Amino acid sequence: MAPILQRLFGLFGAHSWIDDTNIVVRRYAPKLHNWPQDLTLRVAMLSDFHFSEPWIGLQALEAIVKKTNALKPDIILLVGDFDDGPLFSRPVPHDDWARGLARLQAPLGVHAVLGNHDYPRLIKKRHRFLAAPAAKVALEKVGIPVQVNDAIQLTWNGKSFWLAGLGDQCTEFSDGTPLADLDATLAKVSDDAPVILMAHEPDIFPEVPSRVALTLSGHVHRGQIRFFGFAPVVPSNFGRRYLHGHIVENSRHLIVGAGLGHSGLPLRFDAAPEIVLIELGGQA
Repeated sequence: MAPILQRLFGLFGAHSWIDDTNIVVRRYAPKLHNWPQDLTLRVAMLSDFHFSEPWIGLQALEAIVKKTNALKPDIILLVGDFDDGPLFSRPVPHDDWARGLARLQAPLGVHAVLGNHDYPRLIKKRHRFLAAPAAKVALEKVGIPVQVNDAIQLTWNGKSFWLAGLGDQCTEFSDGTPLADLDATLAKVSDDAPVILMAHEPDIFPEVPSRVALTLSGHVHRGQIRFFGFAPVVPSNFGRRYLHGHIVENSRHLIVGAGLGHSGLPLRFDAAPEIVLIELGGQA
């Protein structure tokens, strides 16, 4: 029955079961004023897995990994929300999906930040900060570093750049202090090499200084369920301002991916699951 429903849903642009047939590769080649043109970098961004059976389980993950590796990225960035699948689902054990993600291949490795669904919930949908939530433990166990308000310097073809990872913006310490600390994150950047910032929610973007070459986010799922191109529900304080795609404000650049899995209802309508591929540098 599932394959029949899957084909029927696909006719109407709807996706519940994620597999190789409905994952879109979305490509961008932004011209960034503060990214050196001789620093060519091929970035694959994945977000919002919400691992759960039967919607996005280990078989779907195998298709995602295969499709991502075939793009031959130089670096792979995982931008949060591994946990907390939709209604009518069964969770996939952390160690199982982490081992699947460990099969992603890129010369500069795989790097991650966490999202709001990777932290335990409290009342009013607030989240409590844990130094080692289960998703972080599982990722680091298989050798995928997770950044929380941190930045690391990487070198590629003799050129260096910074990869910064912001703590989740919906998550708070027990005293109500926000976990996300943009100033502390960027304070880790110690020279003038270009910066890529991973931030699960795009809402931080108005605060991101022009010092950052590119901000990468997920979280909003392109609305997940859209009617005639309109997304009635967007989990952002800015509504549809940062819904999807390449957004430029005051010469600052943001790319928001549609993500892969589901939140709430196990349905994506006119918001196909996607892998984001970004080509930096090398432009005339």
